[in-house]
Amino acid sequence: MIYFSLIMLFILTGCNADPNATAQSDSVDGDLKAHFIDVGQGDSTLFTVEEEGEETVILFDTGDWQGNEVVPYLEAEGITAIDLVIISHPDADHIGQLSKVLDHFTVDEVWMSGNESTSNTYQTAMEKILSQDIGYHEPRTGEEYELGPVELEVLYPEEISGKANEESVSIRLAYDQVSFVLTGDAGMKEEQKMIETSSLGSTFLHLGHHGSKTSTDPAFLDAVQPQVAIYSAGEDNSYDHPSSEVIKLLDDENIEWYGTDVDGTIVIATDGESYSIETDMSEDITVSKPDDDEETNQDTSDSSQEDNEEPSEASCIDINHASKEELTKIIHIGDERANQIIDERPFDNFDELEEINGLGPSRIADIESESLLCDF
Repeated sequence: MIYFSLIMLFILTGCNADPNATAQSDSVDGDLKAHFIDVGQGDSTLFTVEEEGEETVILFDTGDWQGNEVVPYLEAEGITAIDLVIISHPDADHIGQLSKVLDHFTVDEVWMSGNESTSNTYQTAMEKILSQDIGYHEPRTGEEYELGPVELEVLYPEEISGKANEESVSIRLAYDQVSFVLTGDAGMKEEQKMIETSSLGSTFLHLGHHGSKTSTDPAFLDAVQPQVAIYSAGEDNSYDHPSSEVIKLLDDENIEWYGTDVDGTIVIATDGESYSIETDMSEDITVSKPDDDEETNQDTSDSSQEDNEEPSEASCIDINHASKEELTKIIHIGDERANQIIDERPFDNFDELEEINGLGPSRIADIESESLLCDF
């Protein structure tokens, strides 16, 4: 029985919110969590939010058909029922574990583009949707919905013609002032159409097509203006995802980025105004200052000044001789990156840290501003 229906909205509250109004914090006990699950060379993103004792659960894509990560991850998170599963398109690295999800959890509704596949993975999933009395919908550009406190806007497709990747279901998910854009494997032409039909400004962008150069047009990135970009890809994958061109574009725009191939599962917690990010590669939640000038200048107390004092040479970390444990005290450096630093050193300057996977100019700037490292 479908006990939760989607309500069409004529106005998507907060859709014009300034994405730069949000700020990253060292710790946020947020009601909404976005889990970019490490499923190897595939996509799966879990959104959970609790309001007044009621939990809303949305799952966007379900990983690769050869994997078995999604169900155990959801079970570990205490999930028993899912309000909405969105499958961006029927390729096996996006719809792959849907059948397993349907077997283990009560699912109210499933969205798909309407493009079909002859694969057993797709056919089996469709049979289960039909046999289990699960709601089914093929969303189109401009549709707007509300699930609990979450607002959804469909960005694409307007119609389908059999082009599975290009016609991926793409959405903007908003929770108060914090929002996410997810586009499946949609390409640059489709991104251009989204620019023309929707207001895209968002806090987070899940990069299209695993960070491939077929997606993330500079104009699209400019339209979204994300504070943070995230891609899902397998470590050492045969497709060379993410593209070095896309990563350079993000670095040139000083956009913080994370990837499941180097960071593992990435979890964002938000209260609708500020957010924090935690990854498998680091026990520390990443920290940056608010963009809002008033917030940045609020605290001028002596204790704040003490926090910003540079450490003495005796207490600083010598990156060329420090132990793995010492290295992981540095922002953005988890166990894996610490091992890479040990393998690649010595380093003569901060810029050479770009040799470490996942350390672009913006993260290196964070490391330098933290002032934990001894002078080179």
